[in-house]
Amino acid sequence: MEDRWLSVDEIAAFLGIKRDTVYKWIADKRMPAHKVGRFWKFREEEVDEWMMSGGADDTRVDKGKEGTK
Repeated sequence: MEDRWLSVDEIAAFLGIKRDTVYKWIADKRMPAHKVGRFWKFREEEVDEWMMSGGADDTRVDKGKEGTK
C-alpha cells in the first residue's frame, strides 16, 4: 500500500467532488487535512475514516460552531 500525501485536486478526484467543496469541508466540517506551507495535504486513510464516520454528513452539527450564531 502506498503511503503518500494527496493534494487538494487528488483528494477531490478521489472523493468525486469539486476542489471548492474540499476547502469548505476543511473549514466547516473539520475534514482531516494538514497544512504544509501554503498547501493542504491529505492522507487517504484519514479522509476515508472521516467519511465513513459521517464527517461530510449535511445533517451533522459541528460542535465547534454550535451556538455561534
